[in-house]
Amino acid sequence: MRHGGAILVEQLVRLGVERVFSVPGESFLAVLDGLHDSAIANVVCRHEGGAAMMAEAQGKLTGRPGVAFVTRGPGATNAASGVHVARQDSTPMVLFVGQIARGDRDREAFQEVDYRAMFAPLAKWVAEIDDPARIPEYVGRAFEVACSGRPGPVVLALPEDVLSARAEAADLVPAPERIAPDLSNAARRIVARLAEAERPLVVAGGPHWSAEAAADLARFAEAQGLPIAAGFRRQDYMDNRHPNYAGDLNVGVNPRLAARLREADTVLVLGSRLGDIETQGYTLMEPGGHGKTLIHVHADADEIGRVYRPELAVTAPAPAMLAALAACAPGERDRTEWVSAARADYEAWLAPQETPGAVKLERVIGWLSDNLPEDAILTNGAGNYAGWLHRYFRFKGFRTQLAPTSGSMGYGFPAAIAASLAHPDRAVVCLAGDGCFQMTLNEMSTAAQHGAAPVVIVVNNGRYGTIRMHQEKHYPGRVSGTALANPDFAALARAYGGHGETVERDADFPEAFARARAAGRPAVIELRVDPDALSTGQTLSGLRTMPHG
Repeated sequence: MRHGGAILVEQLVRLGVERVFSVPGESFLAVLDGLHDSAIANVVCRHEGGAAMMAEAQGKLTGRPGVAFVTRGPGATNAASGVHVARQDSTPMVLFVGQIARGDRDREAFQEVDYRAMFAPLAKWVAEIDDPARIPEYVGRAFEVACSGRPGPVVLALPEDVLSARAEAADLVPAPERIAPDLSNAARRIVARLAEAERPLVVAGGPHWSAEAAADLARFAEAQGLPIAAGFRRQDYMDNRHPNYAGDLNVGVNPRLAARLREADTVLVLGSRLGDIETQGYTLMEPGGHGKTLIHVHADADEIGRVYRPELAVTAPAPAMLAALAACAPGERDRTEWVSAARADYEAWLAPQETPGAVKLERVIGWLSDNLPEDAILTNGAGNYAGWLHRYFRFKGFRTQLAPTSGSMGYGFPAAIAASLAHPDRAVVCLAGDGCFQMTLNEMSTAAQHGAAPVVIVVNNGRYGTIRMHQEKHYPGRVSGTALANPDFAALARAYGGHGETVERDADFPEAFARARAAGRPAVIELRVDPDALSTGQTLSGLRTMPHG
C-alpha cells in the first residue's frame, strides 16, 4: 500500500524521468513526499510560467516529455503560457496540476478550476484522476499521448485526496517496442516527383528531429540537388554553413527566400505544418490554390490537408522518412544553378546591415556566431531583438536553438536554465529584450540555487520594441503603452549572486563575454542599444519619414 504521490513518482522513475520542474503547493504535498526518496531532481522555480517553460525546453532538448508540477488555481493559470508554447512548438510535455478534494467539486471551492474546460484548446489531452489505483494507467497514457503523432502537452489534474489516499497499484510495464513501417516505396515516389521539378524547395521543420535526421537531411539534399529552407525557429536542423542551406522562413524573412518559395514549382514539407509564419500569413502559398506540386510528410494524419491539400502525403515522422530518402539513389538532374542561387541569396542576407548606436547588434551576433563553440545552445523569447539572432547567427549543429514558435515573451531565460542543467558542459547563451527578460528574470534565483550558469545578453532599448514598431506604422508619433522603466540589469544579476556587466560599446563585448563565461554562475550582460534601431533593416527615424496610408 502506497499513497498516491508515491505511486505517481514511481511511474515517473519507470518512464525514465530524471528531472521535474515545480513551484510547490499544498495541493500536491504527497507528490513532494514521493520525490523525497527518489532519484528525480526537483528544480524548484519561482513562477509556474517559468516552470512550464523549463519543462517545455527539457522536452525539446530530449524528445521525451518534460514534466512540471504546479498547484491548483493560480498555479495552473500561470503555467498556461508554457502549455501554449508546447502546443505550438509540438513539444512533448506533461503538466501535473494539483486539484481540490473530490468531495468539494462544483462548489467553487478555494482555487477550484475545471481544468478540462480551461486547457481543452491548449493541450492534446486533459484528464483528472479519481482513483489512486489508476494513477499508473493515467500517467502511462499521458506520456504516450504527449509523444504520439504530433507531440504536445498533456495536463493531468491531481485531487489532493487522491494523492494522499493509499492503494495497491500495479506499476507500469516497459514501453512497447515500436516497429517502424517500411517507407522505402514512399521515398522512391517522392524522389520521382522531385526529379520532375525544375525549381524544387524543401521546408524542414516540426517535431521528432534528431542529430541523425539532420545528417540525413544534408545527405538527401546533396544527393538530389535540393535547396533546404528551415522552418520558423528550426534553424538548427541543418548546418547553416552547408552549401544546400538556403535560410529560414521566419518573421523577418529574407525577401529573396520568400520569393523562392513563391516561385518554386515543387515544395517538399518535412515535418512542418507549413504555418502562418513560414508562409507570411499564407501569402507565399495561397491555401485555395498555389499552382505547385506539394508533398507533405507529417507524423499526424490530421495535420495533412488541414490548410494545404498536398498531391502526395505521407503520415510518418520526418526522421523516419528522411532515413528512407537519404538511402535513395542520387538524382540525375543537374540543379547546380538553382541551389547555388539559393545559397548566394542566403549569404548575401548575412552581410551586416549597419544599425545606429555604439552597440550594434549585428556585430555582437556576428561575433557570437564566429566565436561560440559549435555545440553552444542559443535561446530567446519574443521581440524584434531576436531578428538579429535569426539573421546573423549561423547554427552549426542539431539542438543548438531553443526558441518558441508561439512567440512567447519570457521563454528564453527559463529555457536557458533548463539547457544549462541538462548540459552543464556546454555554453548556453540567452538573448532577451529588456521587456522579455523582465517577464521571467525572477528565475535568476532558481538558476543560482540549482547550479545553472547561462549567460544572458539583455538588449536594453527601454521599450517594447516590436509593439512600438507596429505602433509607429499604424499610429505614427502617438506613443502609448510601450515605454519601459528598467532596472540596472547587471546590478540585479549581482544581487542574485550572479555575474553582471554593462556594455555600451560593441568593441567591449568580447572581453565582457569572456568574463561572464569564466564566472561559472548565472551571468547577465546588459547591452545599452540605440532606441532608434527597431529591426535589422529599419530605424525609428526612417519609419517616421515613410508615408503612411
